[in-house]
Amino acid sequence: MADLFSPFTLKGVTLRNRIVMSPMTMYRSVEGHANDFHVMHLGARAAGGFGLVFPEQIAITPDGRTTVHCGGLYDDRQIDGWKRTTDLVRAMGGVSAVQLGHTGRKGSAVAPWEGGHQVAADHPEGWRCKAPSAVPYGADHPHPVDELSVEEIKGVHRAYADAAVRAVEAGYEWVEMHYAHGYLGASFFSPIANRRTDAYGGSLENRVRFHTEALDAVRAVLPERIPLTMRLGADDLHAAGATMDEAVAAVALMKEHGLDMADISAGFNTPEMDGTPLGEPMGFLSRALRVKREVGIPVGVSWNLGVPANAERAVREGLDLVFLGRPALANPHWPVWAARELGHASPFDLVPEDYGWWLKNFRGHAPSIGWPEPLGAGPAIDLDAAPSSSLPHQGRHEPAGASAR
Repeated sequence: MADLFSPFTLKGVTLRNRIVMSPMTMYRSVEGHANDFHVMHLGARAAGGFGLVFPEQIAITPDGRTTVHCGGLYDDRQIDGWKRTTDLVRAMGGVSAVQLGHTGRKGSAVAPWEGGHQVAADHPEGWRCKAPSAVPYGADHPHPVDELSVEEIKGVHRAYADAAVRAVEAGYEWVEMHYAHGYLGASFFSPIANRRTDAYGGSLENRVRFHTEALDAVRAVLPERIPLTMRLGADDLHAAGATMDEAVAAVALMKEHGLDMADISAGFNTPEMDGTPLGEPMGFLSRALRVKREVGIPVGVSWNLGVPANAERAVREGLDLVFLGRPALANPHWPVWAARELGHASPFDLVPEDYGWWLKNFRGHAPSIGWPEPLGAGPAIDLDAAPSSSLPHQGRHEPAGASAR
C-alpha cells in the first residue's frame, strides 16, 4: 500500500514522495518575469522536502493574468527567470511543475490586499476580459466581458502550446492545465458561464471541446516523458452549474486526449455556491477518488489536507498526490514535520544532506531544534552524549473522525 512518503511515477517522471506544493499566486512578478523572490520561494519548498513544486498559475497571454503582477510564459524573455527556479528545485531534489492558465472573466483585478476587485479596461492596470460568453462573473467582478470568437479560441489553444514549449525550455518536467476556479477553462465547462450555441457550448461534449483541443495542442509539443495533467473545477456547487457526474464524464473525454492525471477542485464559477465543503477536512477527497475509480486515472486533490494524519489517510485510501497550498506557505518544511508526526524512520533524509547532517546529529536541548517536542517527552538531551541519528517522532494529530487520545 502506498503512503505519503512513497515515490510516485507518472510517464517518465518519478517524484520522491506524494507531497505537492500547490500553485499559489504571489503577485510578485514584473511583466510576467520570475525574480529573486520566486527563486527563494520555490527553492525553499524543494529543500523542505516537497516532491513536486509549482509556482503560481502561469499565464499564457498578458490578458490571461489575474493582475499585472502575475507570472507568465507568453514571451521568450520570461524563460530565463523561471529556469533559475527549476534549476534550484532540481538541485534540492524536487521536480518542477508548471500550471498553465488563462483567467478569462476573472482577470483585470488588483491584488487581494488591495481589495481583489476587478478594475475597468481603462484603468492603468486593467484590460477587457475574454470569456466563453458575454456574462460577467459578478460580485466584485462586474465589468463587461467579450465572448471569444472561434478564431480567438484557436488562438488561445496556440498560446497554450507556445507556453508549453517555453515551459520545457525553462526546465519544467510536469505540465498542468488550469481548468478550475472560475478561470477560462472552468468557464467553458460550466453552464453558468458558457451560454454558447455553437460547437463550444450546450452539450457536455461541446463544453469540453475547449479543453480537449487545448490538451491536443499541448500534448503535440511536449516530450512524451513529461506528464500532462489538469486541475478541473469539477463541481460548481450550484444547481445551475457543472456537476460531479459531468466532471467524471469530462475527465474520461480528456483522458482520450492525452490527459495523464486529474487534479480535482471546485468550479468557483459563481459567488453564490451552496453546500460548500471548503471548510471540511479532506473536503474534496471523495470527489477525487470517485474520478479515479470510474475513469481509471491517477488523481490529486487539495483543500484541507494539512494535518499529516489526514494526508496519510488520503493516500492510503487511494489518492495519488496531496496538494498543499497554505500549509506550504505556513511551513516550508511541512514534509519533515509530517514525517516526524507520522513516525517516519528517517525524516531528515527528506532535506538536502547538509541540512540533514546537522539535524540528525543534534546534541542540544531537544525542544530548541525548531519543532515541538512530542507529548510526554523525557528530559533534555545530554550535551555530552554521542550524536543521535534521529529524534523522537510526533504523533499528536489524528485523522478526521478518529477518537481523541
